[in-house]
Amino acid sequence: MKNVLSIQSAVAYGHVGNSAAVFPLQRIGHEVWPVYTVNYSNHTGYGSWKGPMIPAADVAAVIEGIGERGAFPRIDAILSGYQGGDDIADVIVQAVAQIKAANPAAIYACDPVMGSAKSGCFVADTIPPLLRSKVVPVADLITPNQFELGYLTEREANDLDSTLAAVDAAREMGPSTVLVTSVERPDAPADTLEMIAVDDHGKWIVRTPRLPVKRNGSGDVTAALFTGHYIESGDAADALARTASAVYDMLKLTHDAGANELELVRAQEYFANPAMQFEVEAL
Repeated sequence: MKNVLSIQSAVAYGHVGNSAAVFPLQRIGHEVWPVYTVNYSNHTGYGSWKGPMIPAADVAAVIEGIGERGAFPRIDAILSGYQGGDDIADVIVQAVAQIKAANPAAIYACDPVMGSAKSGCFVADTIPPLLRSKVVPVADLITPNQFELGYLTEREANDLDSTLAAVDAAREMGPSTVLVTSVERPDAPADTLEMIAVDDHGKWIVRTPRLPVKRNGSGDVTAALFTGHYIESGDAADALARTASAVYDMLKLTHDAGANELELVRAQEYFANPAMQFEVEAL
């Protein structure tokens, strides 16, 4: 069991941010300490929502209080996702520095949420530069989708070679481990999606069928599960296989149920005991 400090948004209805990440991490055996950056009624994809964005000073105060409990040396990973306000970056970077000072073995896993190939970049214009200059350089692990990888590195990522080159560019920014989700390339079989994981030990790819479903929060679940498996085993290929299996089965369950939100609770056995039905190939 590892201890994960997860600094993300939270919603009452549905599953995004910490409302998507905490439960899967718990089901694979980790202790999770969530810190909320917003407390909304629902995700913003609905077009309207209620509730507050948490001021950066309050987010920092919550983390400071956790530190006052003497917990920093026991934190194995810091996980962050969507950064709604550009003042949250400084809070995260400071927390990472403080926790690593207390526990040099702790890792920082950053999901650099910026957008997708279909929707384009949907965060404030100030967020990508902050991710590039402040946040990603202090991360050990990042989990961008293919679009975000290209946006982050300011280079094309549209086939295997260009995507791997962009991964190399991202690793030169600081992170040693990169998980790329929603990978599409012209020579892949039709109706499939891929994920690529790269660390100091190698490069791996996994392919799954493309499901006719897209639900907010699936990226948050993916980032959480990969981080959770990786800090437990240190094996990127195994973490990739387990994550691909669980997320695919969660999305299939959600699609089959016709649900508008992720069937996170019903999918819990897929998190705890992934079927491992997809082959991971070394590149």
